[in-house]
Amino acid sequence: MDESTASPSWVILGRIPRVSAADGDLPPGADLSLALQAPPRVALLTIPPRIFPGRTTSNDFPSVLAVDASGLLLLKADQGPATGPTVIDLPSRREFCWLPTVAGYFVLDAKSASAIPLPNAKYIAHPGHLGLVTSPGDAGHYMVAELQMIIGGNKATLLCFSSEAGEWVSKKVDYPLPARVLSPNGVVSHSGRLWWVDLSWCLLTCKPFDDAPVLSVVPFPEGKALKSREAWGLLDKYRCVGVSAGKLRFVDMYRNRNTSGAAQISVWTLADPDSTEWTLEYEATFGEICGDLTYKATGLPRKIPVLALIHPTNPDVVYFFLDEHMLGVDVRARKVVECEVYELVEPPREHVSSRFVHAWQLPRALCSGELMSNKYMVKNEAYRVKHFYFNVYMVLPLTEADLMQITYSDKNCLTIYPMLQYKF
Repeated sequence: MDESTASPSWVILGRIPRVSAADGDLPPGADLSLALQAPPRVALLTIPPRIFPGRTTSNDFPSVLAVDASGLLLLKADQGPATGPTVIDLPSRREFCWLPTVAGYFVLDAKSASAIPLPNAKYIAHPGHLGLVTSPGDAGHYMVAELQMIIGGNKATLLCFSSEAGEWVSKKVDYPLPARVLSPNGVVSHSGRLWWVDLSWCLLTCKPFDDAPVLSVVPFPEGKALKSREAWGLLDKYRCVGVSAGKLRFVDMYRNRNTSGAAQISVWTLADPDSTEWTLEYEATFGEICGDLTYKATGLPRKIPVLALIHPTNPDVVYFFLDEHMLGVDVRARKVVECEVYELVEPPREHVSSRFVHAWQLPRALCSGELMSNKYMVKNEAYRVKHFYFNVYMVLPLTEADLMQITYSDKNCLTIYPMLQYKF
């Protein structure tokens, strides 16, 4: 199959979804829709107003906090202005406060286009410390967990919601870090564990499904630790942590120069989940990358780009934002391998960073070639398309007349007229 028509096995998902104007703008019964464009273009999630009923502002907007290869997404979507105080009355925690909005969190199942609201979302203290992990023993179960700590304390709480139990459970854990703010740079799921990322310092990890989880620290490589709050709010433009080819990778551009003083990018690998030692995989200067013919062919200016993410299956390839383009670079080979104009719902291009995109490996059911049996595949490659409302439409054998009734709408999502609509 020609690469241009093949279904992507992974996508770059924009963190901030689009909110449709009305619930009816999505297919009947669907809580979400996806426009899954192949990298380096950005895939976009659309949710209806019933999921995010408030008005989107710079301080209040929906956000995809985590993605999982099972097809699950963790979404923060507040439920409109608060009309009274937030009261938390638990045996281990009592709080009374006034918040501007009502907290809302959902687990989205992209395969069924359904949204499951998490109960008592007010228990969640900080979305930056909230992660999603599927059960190592049963792929049908998942856990949402937040690490809650007090600076200077030697104990922390792992607040866990299990799909199996259907309720929140607090697990006390020893907190191994000294008195310092843990930057909320996201939570990565890998090898049955959650990894809390502080891009200035270290990773914290544990197995949330254990009855008595144990937090352990994975410091960054020697010389990579920064002062507390150094480059606060900017570090995710120059660093990221992600999973690639089944291993954790640390990508670093921040004040990273070689012995000649040239700005460079370094990629480090954690050998296994129980290790605390990072191995340097490769380094390359941006002068070397920009000097290659593949970079010159893009016509882009010679300047330091903003870091986006690392390829989830090929650790040699790193993606960058550069002006209006998303750039895929084989850093080891110093060659540009992909370059496209990208589109995000938010933020404006001057504020983009690795925080605003996810590398999402898709489950087989979300690849268009798997959604439709061979009997119903569009055989003429010229008419293959990549964007579907996945749980709503089945494409039947099409005649030329049928094909004339297929139109692109809403930018990238394929809409099929009523004569072709069938529920799966």
